[in-house]
Amino acid sequence: MSEYILEIKNLTKDFPGVRALENVSLNVKKGEIHSICGENGAGKSTLMSCISGVYPKGDYEGKVFFKGHEAHYHSVKDSEKEGLAIIHQELALSPYLSIYENIFLGHMETKFGVINWNKYIKESKKYLNIVGLHEPPETIVSKLGVGKQQLVEIARALSKKTELLILDEPTSSLNDDESEKLLNLILEFKKQGITSVMISHKLNEVLKVADTVTVLRDGKSIRTFDVKGDNLTEEMIIKDMVGRDLTQRFPERKSSPGETVMEVKNWTVYHPDYHNIKVVDNVSFYLRKGEILAFCGPMGAGRTELMMSLFGKSYGSRSTGELRINGKTRTFNSSRTAINSGLGYISEDRKSLGLVLIQDIKTNITHSSLSKISQFGIIDNQKEIKEAERYRNDLNIRTPSINQIVRNLSGGNQQKVVVSKTLFADPDILIVDEPTRGIDVGAKTEIYGILNSLIAAGKSVIMVSSELPEALGMADRIYVMNEGKIKGVLSKEEATQEKIMHLALVG
Repeated sequence: MSEYILEIKNLTKDFPGVRALENVSLNVKKGEIHSICGENGAGKSTLMSCISGVYPKGDYEGKVFFKGHEAHYHSVKDSEKEGLAIIHQELALSPYLSIYENIFLGHMETKFGVINWNKYIKESKKYLNIVGLHEPPETIVSKLGVGKQQLVEIARALSKKTELLILDEPTSSLNDDESEKLLNLILEFKKQGITSVMISHKLNEVLKVADTVTVLRDGKSIRTFDVKGDNLTEEMIIKDMVGRDLTQRFPERKSSPGETVMEVKNWTVYHPDYHNIKVVDNVSFYLRKGEILAFCGPMGAGRTELMMSLFGKSYGSRSTGELRINGKTRTFNSSRTAINSGLGYISEDRKSLGLVLIQDIKTNITHSSLSKISQFGIIDNQKEIKEAERYRNDLNIRTPSINQIVRNLSGGNQQKVVVSKTLFADPDILIVDEPTRGIDVGAKTEIYGILNSLIAAGKSVIMVSSELPEALGMADRIYVMNEGKIKGVLSKEEATQEKIMHLALVG
């Protein structure tokens, strides 16, 4: 019997106008943790979709062998029956069902046609405890943030009898503590004989848990490393990922913040459904011209809710407090009002709140600022094409055409379209919520360069980040939040990961 649980031989996958995979071959040993690394658009998610039946047999060339037998999957259900489960980077939950219903959706047992709901509520708590999600199982999934929804996805995968678990950017929505728990969970799976294939851009996590690393570049398998045997380093992975050395991850920037351009005083936000619960509690902060201000804290700290409530009351049943822009008290009753007043916002949830997935790249980039490319209500098509091509080139959006439908792009390239859309509106103050979530190291550096160029142009940036090295590498000051409150603020010179965690947990 083969020592490999998964064997991929000369796999090629084409989409209209682009070859996503070309003769990819790799082997995954039983019981190991095998990581797949590569830039956005390298073909990682496409490869996993071919393996798991998202793209059925016949939709690609080449062969996939699972447990020694050639796979002929026509759907994900076929692969799940054989013990292969996949957790996608983009959430695939039913937003109007509860947590426990999502966990067991598709594999609930019935007796005389009746489902024992209490049984599944009880069983769901076991899986929720494993992933560290302490929400009532009856909670409707749409009421959860992106990070918590990701934990529901993982719990759902755990509820199936899985021999090979594929995780596509499993920690992209999690902060350091939750990521640590999940990585330990994957290591525990290994002890139980479960094989894991993990796609991740967080190379420190890859080196912490992986036994083997395969690098993809431009749809081709470049090299497979033995982590311990090859004394693998992040620099070695990066060089194969991007085809060059990447020496500076956080571009240098001279910091000289000016006058205060935004001030928030005693800001309180109430839960959208439970109107007496404070999600953000009496928060005050200020932002200076030419400054990158970071907000850090654990999941559920209230960072995203705070930013959304400031951006045209996009979150909460109501909010109180004072918002001052350039010394003037402002009230934004809609996101359109906020945009027109020079405030930009990039959501952490690009799929639901950042993009229109069924539209093309060109339309997504321009639709928030149509007045810039139209006259008397008529769009100048040539100007629209020119602007979209400019952002495609400036942000290195990997696509054969700006007419490509956005849902066909990789997650990282979708994020670049979101950034392009916001930059096209030319905001003076830009709020970016997890701007590099699900983006490879090369693209991260490009995004950081864009933020620095905004600062050089006299703009100001508020950055919500769960990646502490990112906040430390980019921010001039860091506010630490937990339980809806500001726990402290640190300057760039005094900030460390230890101090940030201490403020978040102790105050």
